[in-house]
Amino acid sequence: MEYAKSMIDKLSVEQVKIELMNTAYANDQTFIAKLDPRILFMWYGFFGIAPWFIHNEIVLFGLLTVTILTTILTKVSRLILFILILGLLGQGGYLLIASLFFGGDMAVLLPLLMLTVKLAVISLASITVFCSMSPEKLSVGLLSIGVPGQVSFSISYGYRMLPLLLEEYNHVFMSYRLRGRAPEKKGVFYWRTASYFIKLAVMSFYPLLLSTAKRARTTVEALETKGSKNAFTNPAVKKLKLQSLSIRRNDVLFLTTSIFYIIVLMVAGNLYK
Repeated sequence: MEYAKSMIDKLSVEQVKIELMNTAYANDQTFIAKLDPRILFMWYGFFGIAPWFIHNEIVLFGLLTVTILTTILTKVSRLILFILILGLLGQGGYLLIASLFFGGDMAVLLPLLMLTVKLAVISLASITVFCSMSPEKLSVGLLSIGVPGQVSFSISYGYRMLPLLLEEYNHVFMSYRLRGRAPEKKGVFYWRTASYFIKLAVMSFYPLLLSTAKRARTTVEALETKGSKNAFTNPAVKKLKLQSLSIRRNDVLFLTTSIFYIIVLMVAGNLYK
């Protein structure tokens, strides 16, 4: 019971908000975070797409090893890793159950394992890249590869708004709890209590959607007042924003090391398959 209570305390709304803020802003001192975003996008272009077209077990496990290493270097939040592991186990688990239920046997374990490895490589690569960049750096990086200014700004704005929306959702949910009345009889396996909280959780989304729409409208009006439409398309403004980007020695070293590792991995996979 004490362990369960400790886990519930760690999953509080305030703790989740802190984890989100740490993920967005507290990883700027790691080795990965100091790399140029264009280099990270090139690295992710391979690790985020290539695993779908690779079926060699040695190569896939080699890619998994390097993505685990980069995730460790990124110092990712434990909450994000927990959600990732839970998703991978759920994905593989329900596919295994469905396969066995429809006449399959344990021979499906190896293909499911390879699918899980592919998903893990892509997920860890995504975490490495996007959790190592602050909203501003991500926005500038997207702008540098040709993404429209409106899109890059929207992504950065979403990063900033997510903790606020989470906190506001918690306030709406708690207000419903204060005004509502929990069921006196909990039911078998607490199904009445669970149903009550699920109902409150769904109802809390409607005020949140209205509040989000109001916030978005206020933000759009403020941006239009400051001439953002011209700034998003002005080449001089774009050049000014991209002045902070520069490819340094560590960027070249990271990219060349990754390319060399991939080549060695491909050769080893073809020799020992």
